[in-house]
Amino acid sequence: MPLRNHDLAALRRLDVAHHLPAQQDYKAQLEAGGSRIIVRAEGCEIFDAEGAGLLDAMAGLWCVQVGYGRQELVDAAAEQMRALPFYNTFFKTAAPPTVLLAAKLAELIGGDLQHVFFNNSGSEAIDTVVRMVRYYWQVKGQPERTVLIARTNAYHGSTIAGVSLGGMAAMHKQGGPWLPDIEHVLQPYSFNEGFGEDPRTFADRAVAAVEERILAVGPERVAAFIGEPVQGAGGVIIPPADYWPRIEALCRKYGVLLVCDEVICGFGRLGTWFGHQHYGVKPDLISMAKGLSSGYLPISAVAVASHVVETFREAGGPFVHGYTYSGHPTAAAVALKNLEIMEREKLVERTAGETGPRLAAALATLADHPLVGEARSIGLLGAVEIVAEKGTNARFGGKEGTAGPMVRDLCIERGLMVRAVRDTIVMSPPLVISPEQIDRIVAILREALDAAEPKLRAG
Repeated sequence: MPLRNHDLAALRRLDVAHHLPAQQDYKAQLEAGGSRIIVRAEGCEIFDAEGAGLLDAMAGLWCVQVGYGRQELVDAAAEQMRALPFYNTFFKTAAPPTVLLAAKLAELIGGDLQHVFFNNSGSEAIDTVVRMVRYYWQVKGQPERTVLIARTNAYHGSTIAGVSLGGMAAMHKQGGPWLPDIEHVLQPYSFNEGFGEDPRTFADRAVAAVEERILAVGPERVAAFIGEPVQGAGGVIIPPADYWPRIEALCRKYGVLLVCDEVICGFGRLGTWFGHQHYGVKPDLISMAKGLSSGYLPISAVAVASHVVETFREAGGPFVHGYTYSGHPTAAAVALKNLEIMEREKLVERTAGETGPRLAAALATLADHPLVGEARSIGLLGAVEIVAEKGTNARFGGKEGTAGPMVRDLCIERGLMVRAVRDTIVMSPPLVISPEQIDRIVAILREALDAAEPKLRAG
């Protein structure tokens, strides 16, 4: 693809001069002379302005489920833009694709989650969850229920509400103070928090941490518990098998709302349409984004249980919340077409029956590598823990974050885009990935681990 009026060097200069990329070290951006300029993509591969291709094992940012270059999604956007490019939902109005998408999501989610509020990003969906949960208890005549319980190392977005609810220490160091009445408890991360512990004992401890915090705060003050079915940005943290049913039981015991953040786990990533379906629980609200449109246009949503909506309807009066682009008709049209493609190509079923097991088998071959402490996956989410000493969870240099970035960069040099979360290499390939491409991911990762080992051992 031509760079039109700017060559690569000019674009990189402009990038440094004017562009502030998301979650970047701006000093490093300056020293590097600008960002890597990505100009096109096709299927599961992205290409930069110098012609280098990378197998995108992150599906953009956990989101490009149907892969790149899907003309149907381009056509859906163009058709809707010709008819009605934009209109809001503030004025007792709605566009056809917005209504149809809400109905389609209700069908896919099933159960009691039959109502949908649209936003533009996962972070905005979390803001909606926070306001809606607290408003619900106000309407119920229990305004003292304002406390939300989340997990340490959880990621729920980058807005003030999202960072407050999330439990990432690095994010909490920047830009506070944060929202009050947010509590954080033990994450179900056995490799870090319960290494060497009996799995049942660790599961008991992770569940008990939630109940202990509810009791410490006072059940009458707790509005909701929130968590990702599998923590994505935290490092693909797969909880014990019975963790979520036991958390749900706790929420019902104390009358606390259960919220599942499905921004990453939704839309087939675990081999079910939504992560909570994999674990067999019934939340009161779920947030979703990313795979909803395969990242082709910004859109997110919050699905809300009927009993919550009935409470709002009985109370009457507006829920004074929403965004200019809530239910954006063009984004909704693209999302509808994206879901149609996923159903037609049986991508959820394929993840469960073919590509998910293939990724698990491929990652298992890394178990013999001297740097690999654990390789785990669920559906098309995978992680590899890098350790300094086999059989332990000890990290190089005695701290996290030394090995992961090195291995990530070596993967990228070899044509594979993955992400480093501290010393964990994580992956989330498009749902259209082929078995051969999965094998290629793991082969390149092994090469990168081999190349990193002597450098890490040398300190």
